[in-house]
Amino acid sequence: MDEEGTVIRNKARLVAQGYRQEEGIDYDETFAPVARLEAIRIFLTHAAYKNFRVFQMDVKSAFLNGELAEEVYVKQPPGFEDPVHPNYVYRLDKALYGLKQAPHAWYDTLVDFLLKNKYTRGKIDNTLFIKQTSGNLILVQIYVDDIIFGATDQSLCDEFASLMKSQYEMSMMGELTFFLGLQVKQSSDGIFINQSKYIRDLLKKFNFENSSPMKTPMAPPLKLHDDPDGVSVDITSYRGMIDSLLYLTASRPDIMFATFLCARYQANPKESHLAAVKRIFRYLKGTMNLGLWYPKDSGFDLMGYSDSDFAGSKIDRKSTTGSCQLLGDKLVSWSSKKQNSVSTSTAEAEYVAAGSCCAQILWMKNQLRDYNQLYSHIPILCDNSSAIAIANNPVLHSRSKHIDIRYHFIQDHISKGDIELHFIPTDLQLTDLFTKPLDEAQFKFLIGELGMLNADL
Repeated sequence: MDEEGTVIRNKARLVAQGYRQEEGIDYDETFAPVARLEAIRIFLTHAAYKNFRVFQMDVKSAFLNGELAEEVYVKQPPGFEDPVHPNYVYRLDKALYGLKQAPHAWYDTLVDFLLKNKYTRGKIDNTLFIKQTSGNLILVQIYVDDIIFGATDQSLCDEFASLMKSQYEMSMMGELTFFLGLQVKQSSDGIFINQSKYIRDLLKKFNFENSSPMKTPMAPPLKLHDDPDGVSVDITSYRGMIDSLLYLTASRPDIMFATFLCARYQANPKESHLAAVKRIFRYLKGTMNLGLWYPKDSGFDLMGYSDSDFAGSKIDRKSTTGSCQLLGDKLVSWSSKKQNSVSTSTAEAEYVAAGSCCAQILWMKNQLRDYNQLYSHIPILCDNSSAIAIANNPVLHSRSKHIDIRYHFIQDHISKGDIELHFIPTDLQLTDLFTKPLDEAQFKFLIGELGMLNADL
């Protein structure tokens, strides 16, 4: 089905019983790389920045093209046995759906084909392929059998489409409108990403169609805790609601903190936890068309924001790390995560959060080299001057000597000039959205600063 729920293609496949395969005999390698969602957003951000259209194509029965390295035999399918040789089996030359190595075999086959046609593979993202010709660039992103591509010259897109059709049976879907559950709207001003159809389906599935909307996903102050004396609720239903919301955070950073906080109580959910989840759904009811806007005429400077909520967890007093990374005015990556260990001070919690933000910034910096974008002295904005002082001071003293060594790597990258840590006032700290509940005014201010717009406007 497409994003409107309309049937666009019917499929029937012969599927092998891969669960009967034995490792080391029938298969060796099963892993096939898939693009991270951040990589997809970087791709779309770059397309908006360079003002080129993104197209989509699908390989029909992609796994059937995968060349097998192992000897694999399958029985004749029921109802299709050879009457002369009913006990014969098939020896496979290429993969079938259901085989454990089918995704890996298809990926290897496609990579070999693209490399032979002078495409180069991304050094960090092995699902990104690039080709440069006469000063123009074409980018191809692979997600199993779905392919999105765009170029600074339209002729390169036409050439790539013809190349793929010459080798594989393809479905050319035209301009990208729906990919991995994301609705993508391309215009002359930029690219808009949202999941309004998915939200409508969720509201219908969990009976929130007639509920009254809320202004924010969670009200301050933070009161949610393990609630040992509370009334238990159906664990299957609760987990289903959480899983649905987690998928939605691919385009809705505004619900990330509330969703991840509620997800901590999946082992033993209570009525208080369910009420918090219901509030998120009621917030979605009033903001179905909210999404990320990537404007064409904004810059492409890489920067990050880092923050923490000291001892925010009511269960174990661990702090919450929040971070986000932007390219110009375009939000590409964000996270809200409870820290692994208990911090003894606000400075320590902020320092650990800055280290996490630094790691993501470095990944993006390396990823963007494949886009011919080079960065140094990347700013990370933090609202704690003590954490900045610790990061800029390579001497370990009583305030930092107990911090795990994996967080001190930020000092090394500051000394190398990869990043810079700068102070930002708390009221302008965008990552407050990922560390704590906010009042309506501050919440709406921050989602606007992060580039979230309502499609109705």
